[in-house]
Amino acid sequence: MTTTAATTVQLPSGTWTIDASHTEVGFVARHLMVSKVRGTFREVSGTVEVAEDVTQSSVEVAAQIASVETGSPDRDTHLKSADFFDAEQFPAMTFRSTSFDGATLAGDLTIKDVTKPVTFDVEFGGVGQDPWGNTKAGFEATTTVNRKDWGLTWNAAVEGGGVLVSDKITITIDVQLAKQA
Repeated sequence: MTTTAATTVQLPSGTWTIDASHTEVGFVARHLMVSKVRGTFREVSGTVEVAEDVTQSSVEVAAQIASVETGSPDRDTHLKSADFFDAEQFPAMTFRSTSFDGATLAGDLTIKDVTKPVTFDVEFGGVGQDPWGNTKAGFEATTTVNRKDWGLTWNAAVEGGGVLVSDKITITIDVQLAKQA
């Protein structure tokens, strides 16, 4: 257990796996600098190893690039192309934690074989049992990154100034974990 000013995390130690059907890895980018485009990666997997001292826990998450969805098939195809994620050459985006204090999760985010440190703000949702007796836990983690740090540099100038896609991207992970026996 760990306690912070904002939250108390009480999670039984052991191995937890991501419940992909109740998890979303999403992102938000500005489009034309006037509106937001939201996307998700539909295929996500990972594990959390919870230690007795929760600050010694570890997290590993992978999102399959080919599973990106934004509500526009043409945009999804463009995001999978070499202009952005290059899904054929780099099929997954990964995160591996380096530290956790109960409110922030630090680690290494790898996109297109470029690894950079990021820090997520974490909100603990709680622990409960589903109707079949499985123990589940929920978290939300959010960070903001500059996509150019990972070589995601494609853009287009727009009339009147500005660009088509923002450099600043917000990443949000809404995760449900399942305790392993």
